[in-house]
Amino acid sequence: MSLPTIPQAQTAAGRAPLPLPRALTFTPDDWRILTRYWYPVALSSEVTGGPFGATLLDVPLVIYRVGGEGPGAGALVVADDLCPHRGTKLSLGQDQGDGEGIRCPYHGLRFGAAGRCTAIPAHPDGAIPERMHLRTYPAVERYGLVWTCLAAEPGDEPQIPAVPHWDDAGFQQINCPWIDIEAFAGRQIEGFLDVGHFAFVHHETFADPGNQVVPEYMPVPTADGFEAEYWSTVSNLPAGTTLEVPEDFLWLRHYRLHVPFTGSLVVYFPGDIRLSLMNAASPVSATRTRLFDARCRNFDTDQPLQEVYDFNLQVFNEDRRVVEQQKPENLPLDPALEVHIPADRSSIAYRRALSAAGLSEFFTA
Repeated sequence: MSLPTIPQAQTAAGRAPLPLPRALTFTPDDWRILTRYWYPVALSSEVTGGPFGATLLDVPLVIYRVGGEGPGAGALVVADDLCPHRGTKLSLGQDQGDGEGIRCPYHGLRFGAAGRCTAIPAHPDGAIPERMHLRTYPAVERYGLVWTCLAAEPGDEPQIPAVPHWDDAGFQQINCPWIDIEAFAGRQIEGFLDVGHFAFVHHETFADPGNQVVPEYMPVPTADGFEAEYWSTVSNLPAGTTLEVPEDFLWLRHYRLHVPFTGSLVVYFPGDIRLSLMNAASPVSATRTRLFDARCRNFDTDQPLQEVYDFNLQVFNEDRRVVEQQKPENLPLDPALEVHIPADRSSIAYRRALSAAGLSEFFTA
């Protein structure tokens, strides 16, 4: 997989090269590669005006809207969460309620569209220095999420993985609350792709503890990762469901992996029933992940969404118990560092895709 090169003399904003974060937890080379990808940093519904704070790849960000106060409304701004005047976190400020941007909580400086400083209260008639404007990053709302890329080139098309069936007729669009995981994003996504852990990790939610055998499957490389069709008798029904499914029914799970940390899954129920979901593991740091979930379904569309939220949280709490205690905390890309079995084909394909992207043999915190 080829990646765009980043000119040494400019960034997406046409200014100085993106500096390394003060509290960098990745190796510099890995960090620079990872900054070229798109990640979600907030639910669209969370950014009602401003400011909203988030962290991506050790970079603190502030997210706000100008000229609107709801999902898709107004101009969305993603910028460094740092006032250029005296280094205060802008996310600590208050929404002014006038749709004109945000105010620094220390000296009241105002920042509006494109991160431009629009007012310095101490000198209302003075010129605003060019360096007082914020470093901003591209912002795109898609699948109910706010996405950004720290090192996007001017004119680049956003490379945001798809949620299958999201815009299809009859499908209900759902955004589950995000989940914070004290673990590396690579470990989380590897667990999402893993088909051998169902009986042991998810037996309280949807899997049968007696159904442990992993049938043959084979990942197929794609331009940005791989996909795999996995057929098995492992159900995807929540415990206690009343839906009747034949005992010998073969469930199809169609996985897609998008380097570095996004995976999607379409589950084929009997008939034309489908559940499609995307897990985007947004790397807060090398040791912490904010997991975003965008999904759609063409069944139970009249049921309370809280049931979906609760079930999703239960499933990922089961995963979290495993992922947060894995050692090493990072993801070994050297195949000799861990022992593999045939059920790990997706895991092996994932690690190969990360290596092909130029990432180091051993992610390190």
